[in-house]
Amino acid sequence: MASTPHTRRSLIGGSLALSSALFAAPAFAAPAFARSGRPAALWGVQSGEITAHSATVWTRADRVARMYVETSPSEAFRYAVRRHRGPLLGPSGDYTGTTVLRDLPPGQQIHYRVVLTDPDDPRRASEPVRGSFRTTPVSRRRDVRFLWSGDLAGQGWGINPDLGGYRVFEEMRLRDPDFFLFSGDTIYADGPIRPSVPLRDGGVWLNVTTEEKSKVAETLAEFRGNFRYNLLDGNLRAFNAQVPVLAQWDDHEVRNNWYPGQLIDDPRYTVKEADVLAARARRAFGEYFPVTDLRGGRAEGRMYRVMRYGPLLDVFVLDMRTYRDPNSPNTQAQDPVGILGPEQLAWIKRELSRSRATWKVIAADMPLGIVVPDGATDFEAVAQGDPGAPLGRELQIAELLRHIKHRRITGTLWLTADVHYTAANHYAPERAAFTDFAPFWEFVSGPIGAGGFPAGRLDATFGPRTAFVQSAPFANMSPSENPPYYGEVDIDGGSGELTVRLRRQGGGVLFTRTLQPGRVGQ
Repeated sequence: MASTPHTRRSLIGGSLALSSALFAAPAFAAPAFARSGRPAALWGVQSGEITAHSATVWTRADRVARMYVETSPSEAFRYAVRRHRGPLLGPSGDYTGTTVLRDLPPGQQIHYRVVLTDPDDPRRASEPVRGSFRTTPVSRRRDVRFLWSGDLAGQGWGINPDLGGYRVFEEMRLRDPDFFLFSGDTIYADGPIRPSVPLRDGGVWLNVTTEEKSKVAETLAEFRGNFRYNLLDGNLRAFNAQVPVLAQWDDHEVRNNWYPGQLIDDPRYTVKEADVLAARARRAFGEYFPVTDLRGGRAEGRMYRVMRYGPLLDVFVLDMRTYRDPNSPNTQAQDPVGILGPEQLAWIKRELSRSRATWKVIAADMPLGIVVPDGATDFEAVAQGDPGAPLGRELQIAELLRHIKHRRITGTLWLTADVHYTAANHYAPERAAFTDFAPFWEFVSGPIGAGGFPAGRLDATFGPRTAFVQSAPFANMSPSENPPYYGEVDIDGGSGELTVRLRRQGGGVLFTRTLQPGRVGQ
């Protein structure tokens, strides 16, 4: 379903109205639950976990309400309308909830509308909020398109009403992708948003602000408020209504460069245990994205998972944050924990071996060969700048790459964000210190709405070579000076060819690469 484009006037009015209604007043205090009027889903809708026959739909209510989702193949809901009863939305889940839609037809456009009802008087129903998605195809003849990027509202650059807010999401919506891979740093819980930020040219960047974004997030309420902040933007809400999301996390959902067991030496924090913050952030993440296995604090819930999008595509979503060892000089000769942990490493090896999809996209929230420092001596990602044989976290990646080669797993490529610039890096054994792997590509995009940074240097252990890079000339360049980057992947249903395009808001295609199906490495 093509949503009505949001103009600058409607975005500003809608965002500020939401901000005023939901943040200036104690909207969730006891008086707000008086039974007057109707419930409302002011935060829009999202869909995710799309399969051939099912999908998950998300919304948030402004009070206690019962969630219903109606579906139809008709945008006007003229026939075959089904009603799916959802949960009761209440304070325990911050009035958010998801409904799983089942028995859907495969490979079809599904239109839906979310209705909220008063639990004491079902006649008091909200205005319906509409959305749409396409179920997964069962035939490989249908083309597949998806987008990816990461890093939203970072470094103090938030929703600027003078610039029309997050306009990149409207540009991406018009690309009509099957889904959006949100590659981590979906919020910046450690990045307060101030009302204004001075620019280099003497101008001022203006931000929509909220109470929860005025400081670093420590409480569950503050983490929830970080996710709500982005949903103030009308472009993002319209995008969410049309494009399913496949979200993963990285560090800024909690705090910069965090790892399990970390003790925080930062005077802005009264909570000093990163694990406490991570538990709260994880709960809020599960409440604000359509991911059913993370809701309700289920012990078996995990961030890493695989989305099978028909015969042409499997997307393997990694979690390079939850199971890692502490950041260090990363030069240890043995590292059984690494950046994935042993269980996740075994999982990705097993699932890649089982996959029968033409293309196997490995969605990594951090790059492989780009050096990402953490202070003067430690490192945050996989690489540490030593061009020799694998050390530290590189050992785990070497094991995975060796597995892909020896099992002759075809059609793998890596997509990532995190470093705040866009690039295409090709890895090849003839250029590498470690040679027991097949060539592959890693494509980098982002930020989608944060500060731009210069390109990082490459570590030669796996033989990367940059085929394309575009980055900011200095650190923390504003989105007005350095417009957002996003990537696009198209898979042709006839030939099976996969084409990657690196894009920039308002600037079109920066780089294109087409890969051939059925190859172990290319």
